[in-house]
Amino acid sequence: MIKDSSRRGIVLMNLGSPDSTEVKDVRRYLDEFLMDERVIDSPWLLRSILVKGIIVPFRAPKSAEAYESIWTKDGSPLVHITRQLQHELQKRTTAPVVIAMRYGSPNIKEAYDRLLQISPDIEEVILLPLYPHYAMSSFETASVQAREVHADGNYKFSISVVRPFYNHPSYIAAMAQSMRPYVEGNNTHILFSYHSIPEKHIIMRDITESHCFKTGNCCTTPSATHSYCYRHQCYETTRLVAQALGLPKERYSVAFQSKLGRAKWLTPATTARMEELPAEGIKDLLVVCPSFVSDCLETLEEIAIREKENFINAGGQSYAYIPCMNIQERWVDTVAELTGV
Repeated sequence: MIKDSSRRGIVLMNLGSPDSTEVKDVRRYLDEFLMDERVIDSPWLLRSILVKGIIVPFRAPKSAEAYESIWTKDGSPLVHITRQLQHELQKRTTAPVVIAMRYGSPNIKEAYDRLLQISPDIEEVILLPLYPHYAMSSFETASVQAREVHADGNYKFSISVVRPFYNHPSYIAAMAQSMRPYVEGNNTHILFSYHSIPEKHIIMRDITESHCFKTGNCCTTPSATHSYCYRHQCYETTRLVAQALGLPKERYSVAFQSKLGRAKWLTPATTARMEELPAEGIKDLLVVCPSFVSDCLETLEEIAIREKENFINAGGQSYAYIPCMNIQERWVDTVAELTGV
């Protein structure tokens, strides 16, 4: 059933990808991404030296090779899947649905302008950052940029940002349904691998200034700061999904992937766990990445290819990556619910 949503528009906002696998395009994308002060929170001059002088020149060729290994005839998997999600949601509403990327194309201004081209009389825009968990470098930077562009453009419509949905019943149900075919009927260990972030970012967003990493069992001790604590939210997603699937505690564990730089990031690291798990007697492994709702470089190349090699080389026998929800019907139902469709 299509819901009439006159004078509303919807923006689905994801991370983004380079325009191609050419080094120059990857370099441009990485420069925009890493120069974001909410990704690398150093002062601008130091950040510029690190990013433009050291990180990007070294990282761009390697990243280009990684992107090449997952690129499809439709281009970037992340962008293509986000467009597919847009089309599925559009089937359910008369409100125009568009996509935006925090980095790369289409950007948020292009998304706003596209909405107005489709429906000039829009009065409200619902923005859904496709990040289940709150982090400076994901949800926060996306929502801040969307609001800044909205203000700078003097758009007449209002903007409403959907909050992180890490514990939303529909998201949990969709995650559980997506995983169920892989986990039922066996006792294979499940690793919940979340994108890592610097511990400093969590401390910076501790609104109590006295809880995160300062209170024993801080992630399970109730606190107002949990609304902004990425680490708590990752563990809570894991707990709720495991509960929905009826998993005993010994059946699953949590790790954090994709570290960048030398700062102290969340642990345990996924790469380290790949080397340790076989020695602990876990020879068969399933890996799921709940912080990503669309398959991308970090899932298709890092987890499905590189970490599989690490696990097998360390003595593992079988390894399977559980794909993101992408455009599964239960996930589309969740997106519709979150955006009020």
